[in-house]
Amino acid sequence: MIILGVILLILGFLLSVPILWTIGIILVVVGAVLFLLGSAGRAVGGRRHWY
Repeated sequence: MIILGVILLILGFLLSVPILWTIGIILVVVGAVLFLLGSAGRAVGGRRHWY
């Protein structure tokens, strides 16, 4: 999710499309929060591990 967010940020910047920039920021933030919760050992969405 973080990688997709970074790709959308880059595309939004290069193509001057503000909605891609906004969606990219949201995906990076959500991905970072999920990563931090998962690495802290907390269950995210009822699961401890995502495969």
